Amino acid sequence: MQNNVLILDFGSQYTQLIARRVRELNIFCEIYPYNNLPGDLSTYKAVILSGSPFSVRGEDAPHPDLSQIRGKVPILAVCYGAQYLAHFGGGEVAPSNTREYGRANLSFIAENEAFFDNIQIGSQVWMSHSDTIKKLPTGAVKLASTSDVENASYKIEGETTYAIQFHPEVYHSTDGKQLLENFLVKIAGVDQTWTPDNFVDMTVAELKEKLGNDRVVLGLSGGVDSTVAAVLLNKAIGDNLYCIFVNNGLLRKDEFESVLKQYEGMGLNVKGVDSSARFLDALAGIDDPELKRKAIGRVFIEVFDDEAHEINDVKWLGQGTIYPDVIESISVNGPSATIKSHHNVGGLPDFMKLKVVEPLKMLFKDEVRRVGASMGINPDLLGRHPFPGPGLAIRILGDITAEKVRILQEVDAIFINGLKQWGLYDKVWQAGAILLPVNSVGVMGDERTYEKCVALRAVESTDGMTADWVNLPYEFLQKTSNDIINKVKGVNRVVYDISSKPPATIEWE
Repeated sequence: MQNNVLILDFGSQYTQLIARRVRELNIFCEIYPYNNLPGDLSTYKAVILSGSPFSVRGEDAPHPDLSQIRGKVPILAVCYGAQYLAHFGGGEVAPSNTREYGRANLSFIAENEAFFDNIQIGSQVWMSHSDTIKKLPTGAVKLASTSDVENASYKIEGETTYAIQFHPEVYHSTDGKQLLENFLVKIAGVDQTWTPDNFVDMTVAELKEKLGNDRVVLGLSGGVDSTVAAVLLNKAIGDNLYCIFVNNGLLRKDEFESVLKQYEGMGLNVKGVDSSARFLDALAGIDDPELKRKAIGRVFIEVFDDEAHEINDVKWLGQGTIYPDVIESISVNGPSATIKSHHNVGGLPDFMKLKVVEPLKMLFKDEVRRVGASMGINPDLLGRHPFPGPGLAIRILGDITAEKVRILQEVDAIFINGLKQWGLYDKVWQAGAILLPVNSVGVMGDERTYEKCVALRAVESTDGMTADWVNLPYEFLQKTSNDIINKVKGVNRVVYDISSKPPATIEWE
């Protein structure tokens, strides 16, 4: 990768968002922890210092080694980065007298400054800090202010170093993308060559060189990531790619057959394996969510291992790992606390003796979709909602039985098909139904019923890290509820989940 941008992470919740905004400018960038720089810095044409939950005045303040960067490549210091350069560069950082969180507007911008080209006084920015820069560092010149923040932006003369005390990467900074473009393109001279087509050409060439005539086995899920990974690998090695699509009995209604049919005509070497009974047997009597995940993961490995042994001389395991997973594993604070086991099997055990190839490991989810579109993958497949690896097992609260799976498959089909028929599917990031371990009294005709309750869930999000419930039309919810209760035997009550993430998660287990 040439013309890279290096983003140094100081633990900010916004660091991934910086990277996404840079990628939207068709510029390749990578995130590294501030204390674990890449060995070769020669390919980087610019460096961005991220924000941080820490204070530069604290004893635990992160201290980056900028000796190989400062004055040698253009630097953009964001929030904590700006305060760090000030505090340890002859300036002064102190607690702010006013809370500097949320929306603010630029009240002063230095004239004839390329950093603020096409940005006007009054432009809205997003603040998020409790400290503020009282005195600029040695050699610094103020570039912008807000009504509450005197030193909202500055540059250091004699260097190509710029700093801001607001977050250009968030949606609420209306000219944030313009500011990043001014710095990266106009000032740092970074080429805007990071496009889906270029990624495909470069990745296929790299895969051909890396894999040669080796055989690769890949587990398809029917989802976006594994499908795009399969098509990329197929472009590189053709019939040496062996795809396995396992039916764990916990897919959506008719999904095993419909997904296999979708793969027809894509030129992929796909084998469908129906192991429904094996998974359901392994789940019998288990109601703990983590134990369910572990049981599914274990059986998947067993099935996958059995199938892989049917292929002679396989050397590689293909995976649809994407960049957020990679970032998490090398983050400043290490992997986050486990809220739940990862939806997908994270690699295979040592006894399989396979090397791993991950063609999407530098892409965000939205980039995966754009790459898939550039390769001509069916838009319906690329637009599919995310679906958890354990499938309906974590949408059935309590133990798993074939009858419960049947009920939830029918409910889910009515809900998802209804979203499509009403033109709502593409306005929702993820949707699904949950079978609750609750029976409630109902009346159907002249008879009293005591049947299951189901919850419907629909959220909007960009990456699943945060999410908000979707305000679906009452008329849609009314019809969907009526259809479910009238058509699905065993259900007599429907509720709608209006929880956001956080504090709730998207899935219930």
